[in-house]
Amino acid sequence: MNIARNLLNDLALRITEVGRGLISAPQEKSIAELCESLLSGRGEATGLATASAIFERYAQLSKAKKLAFFQMLKDEFSVDKPRLDAALAKWDGASGAGLRQLHAASEPRSQEMIRRLNRAPGGTRKLVSMRQDLLQFVAEDASLKGLDSDFQHLFSSWFNRGFLDLQRIDWSTPAAILEKIIRYEAVHEIAGWDDLRRRVAAPDRRLYAFFHPALADDPLIFVEVALNESIPGNIGTILAADRPSLDPKKAQTAVFYSISNCQEGLRGISFGNFLIKQVVEELRREFSALNAFVTLSPVPGLRKWALQQQAAGSLPERLAKIVQAAETSEARSGLAELCAHYMLVARASNGAATDPVARFHLGNGARLEKIHENADASARGQKASWGVMVNYLYDLQTIERNHEAYTNANDVIASVAVQKLLKSS
Repeated sequence: MNIARNLLNDLALRITEVGRGLISAPQEKSIAELCESLLSGRGEATGLATASAIFERYAQLSKAKKLAFFQMLKDEFSVDKPRLDAALAKWDGASGAGLRQLHAASEPRSQEMIRRLNRAPGGTRKLVSMRQDLLQFVAEDASLKGLDSDFQHLFSSWFNRGFLDLQRIDWSTPAAILEKIIRYEAVHEIAGWDDLRRRVAAPDRRLYAFFHPALADDPLIFVEVALNESIPGNIGTILAADRPSLDPKKAQTAVFYSISNCQEGLRGISFGNFLIKQVVEELRREFSALNAFVTLSPVPGLRKWALQQQAAGSLPERLAKIVQAAETSEARSGLAELCAHYMLVARASNGAATDPVARFHLGNGARLEKIHENADASARGQKASWGVMVNYLYDLQTIERNHEAYTNANDVIASVAVQKLLKSS
């Protein structure tokens, strides 16, 4: 597959070079004129050369000019109104073919622009990087959200599960990819090569990643797995350099303790649900004794939410005292009860779970199984949740039912043990 992909890339590069000799003075055109030429042209070679010229010009832009570029795409490459009006005038209100024409006419020209840019050598990777820039500007200019929707719509098709390749990362994986794993780890920092080796080379550890053909040497998302005898309640026991190794054949529990998205430009494109489910199947085939699949997850929104609620006077008195003690004393207690309230009672404005990690796992069909105090002594863990962590259980018998309950009604499925924590609130 890699050989075929390299041959296709080489062919595209050769065609692009031919096209460069056929387009007239691209350096004299503005980037907007190049974009218009790309949309109006029909030749393959000139199209590839023009798309490459746009990427080259974009890479040279300052931050302010990149913002202007995106605003230009939004304004000048929106829906072709005359074409849309003509399609509306032709549609009789019943014709299926006419409705399809109407749908095609209503598509923003920017979507076709992105498709054509994608054909350039390395186009997909460059578009992912371009969207990373766009996401920063969307925070400053909300009018760019529509343009970002164009990127997200197309990326959802180009990066769907059918194109993704699950690979196990181990110590024999090329060093260039291992270096990226170290850099991309977003939950529990990897402290150099020795730490990475403990995570990928130990017999009771696994690391799996999704790759895409267009970004073959760059993972999209990866999950780190610890094979344990039981459900853990402290991340330190998993990450400790001097921890005793377990014979993986004796493991009964697979613990997903870190999931990291690698490409900021693919934010909003969901890979994690497919990743976890496929890794579960991989592990079940390799280790027949495994009977529990859980996470040991951070609760990144707990402390921020609790402090906001306390400042607003919205917490029950007992929970307000727990927050006060957590902020002023190292002798903390009651945080499990506070976390249960945050998980089961608090809601985002749309009715979903307040915590982003909870939304991810509950949406995948997991059950909130346990809450652990003093589970993460790291500075990040203390800042996010005073060290609280939780287990989400992936029960293969109920995963689809749980998914439906959360997706359709925002029902947070939790164990009896977690529900009991609410009784004193």
